Order: sequence, then C-alpha cells, then structure tokens
Amino acid sequence: MSNDKGKRGFTTAILHSDRDDAIEHGALHKPLHLSVAYGYKDSRELAAVFQGRSKGYVYGRQGNPTSTALEAKVNAMEGGVGTITFATGMAAIGAIFLALLKRDDHIVASQFVFGNTTSALLTLEAHGHPVTFVDATDARHVEAAITPTTRVVFVETIANPRTQVADLKKIGDLCRARGILYIVDNTMTSPWLFQPKDVGAGLIVNALPNTSGGHGNALAGSVTDTGLFDWKTFPNIAEAYKTQPPAMWGLQQLRKKGLRDWGGTLAAEQAHHIAVGAETLALRMQRICANAQALAEWLQDQPQVHAVHYPGLGGHPQHELAGELFRAYGGLLSFELAGGVDPFDFLDRLKIVVLSSNLGDNRTLAIPVAHTIFYEMGAERRAAMGIADSLIRISVGIEDGNDLIADFRQALP
Repeated sequence: MSNDKGKRGFTTAILHSDRDDAIEHGALHKPLHLSVAYGYKDSRELAAVFQGRSKGYVYGRQGNPTSTALEAKVNAMEGGVGTITFATGMAAIGAIFLALLKRDDHIVASQFVFGNTTSALLTLEAHGHPVTFVDATDARHVEAAITPTTRVVFVETIANPRTQVADLKKIGDLCRARGILYIVDNTMTSPWLFQPKDVGAGLIVNALPNTSGGHGNALAGSVTDTGLFDWKTFPNIAEAYKTQPPAMWGLQQLRKKGLRDWGGTLAAEQAHHIAVGAETLALRMQRICANAQALAEWLQDQPQVHAVHYPGLGGHPQHELAGELFRAYGGLLSFELAGGVDPFDFLDRLKIVVLSSNLGDNRTLAIPVAHTIFYEMGAERRAAMGIADSLIRISVGIEDGNDLIADFRQALP
C-alpha cells in the first residue's frame, strides 16, 4: 500500500482504510471477528493491554477487530486522533456524559437537539447534572448560560426536525476561550458535508446508520476526539486513565467508563455493514442533497404548504451561515401543511415515499413529527422548539428526483 495516506481524497481514504494495516487472507474488507475473548501467550503483554499501554483486545465488550476497522474509517473521515464506536448513537452520547461528568457538572445544550437526546439530558439532570437548554443559533445565548461549573457544551449541526443551524464557529471560539469541552453531533450533516474539527469541536458524535451507513440495516454510533481539547485541564480524568499521552486521556476514560462499564458495544456484523455503507457516503450525499434542494424549492411554491424548513432555501434564517459551514445543505427537510390539509391523509397518499422514523436512508422517508417522535415531549415543549402539529419531516433519499416530486404532487390535495 502507498504511504501517501495524507494526500488521499475523502472516498479514496474510506475505500482503502481496511488495507492500511495487515488484513486476513488479502480480503478487501475487514472480515467479521466474532470471538468474545482473546488469549495471550505472554502475561506481561496481557497486563499491558489491560492497562492501555499496548494495543490489543481483552474482552469483546470493549471492542473487536471489526469495530476497530470501522473506527479507523470514521476517524479518517473526521480527522481525529481516535474514535470509539458504540451500539447506537444514543449509546455514544450517553457514554460521554456518564464517563466524563461528575455530579453537579453543568451542561449547556441546544434547545433544538433531537428528541431522544433531549430526553437523555433530562434524565441526566434528574441524576444531578444541571442542564441549560438555549437557542444555539446565536452564540450569545450559549455564553449567557455558562457558569463556573459548566463542563460541556453540546450542539447538533442541523437540528432535527426544524433544521435550525447552530452558530458553530462562534460557539467553538467561546468554548476554546473558556476551556470548556465542545461536543458537536455531526449526524445530520455527516463528515462529508462538514467536519466539526474546523470549528473547534473537542468531541464529535455520529449516529452512523444516518448517512454514513445509509442502508438502514445496522445501528451504530461513534465518538471521535479531534485532539483540540486539552485533557490536562479537565478535572474529571481518573489517574488510572493517564497511562497514555494526554491527548488520549479522554478516549481512554470513555472506552473504560463509557463503553466497558455500561456495555453499549458495537457487534462485529453491525460494524461491517456500516463500514461497507460508508464507502459510498460522498456519492450518496451528493444525490441526496440535490434531491432535497429540488424538493424543498418545489414544496415552497405549493399553495397547500404553509412553510418549508430547509437550510438551502434563501428564506431560511441560517441560510448564509449554512452556506459558509457546509459543503451542501443536507438531506433533512420539514414542512408545515396549510390549514385544512390533513397531514395523515397526505402521508397516506404517498406511494414512493416510505412512512418511517429513520434518517439518512437511501429511500426517502416521511413522518408526522408532533404525533410520533416528539409526541412524548408534550405540546408546550414542542411549541418552544417550533414544531407545529402539521409538521412533516422528510429524510430525502437517492431516488430519481422527478419521481419524488411527482409523488408529492399527487399526494397534495
């Protein structure tokens, strides 16, 4: 293999990352490793692996060679110093807070984060981690919420489902100046559209089925350390996890306290599915973004549609910001139907679009937001997030664009 890995393009790096290290029998993909336990002939080497001083595997709950291969792919995509994979994106998010925070550590989070993430943060608050939710489209709101006990700021790139875009660069500058760990969930953009490292993120979260996997056949999540945060300044790192260079302290504690102790382990088969799907990420996202742009522009011209929320539209509040930050505007859009148009009747008339709660699939998916994924939050919190009862979320796929628009045309009354 060539040693010019640093010169490779995005897709080339993903395609060939498995073969950067020795791979069994010359296989093009890292094979499935299904063993739970790993044996060593040298007891000192076994001890060194347990202590984190040598590479290796001690037990399947902390990872396996197949998940390690996926971690290398994600790490290359995000430009990190290291990546850990988990069974789901929510397992990855939960592991960060469980592994790195102590009681009374304060969290500042965007008020527009995904419903399950909001639920998890509220659970953390009930267990002694105060959380302040703010409008993260303006960094001044984040700054006003910071207290002496603030340990992390957590935001998403593009909010699901109303597509608000966080003031990512200014929030990153603020966190760097204050010495606060900045965590960015990159799921809605993917590493091809955006690299949170460019705005100063210390940790990057990805729910890997969404866009990176793309085929709706496996769950997985990841946390990437960009190397930008100085872990020597973080007060919660245990002495036992300082056996590696300081740049790796956070990942070491996250793998031990977040993955090992809580068991959100990514299985080899799921890792393999995601790794293979990621090879076509750039190709799929190009088609998805083009379809989403065309569909959003068409929808905003329809009298049966009250409002369309998509960063690629000139009227979107963060349109210019999104254009500065992202390669394209993503595959997530939502729209509100005009008064008198029943959202359920409309959805039931769709023929190509699938009624489903997933995101980032090759197929276009639709769901009535207020009645499903945000129903548990209640009307008051939905209103605060700008979620109308008629709001429909669309995860745009790779179908022929004309077929998609034709399907929406025939479904509108």
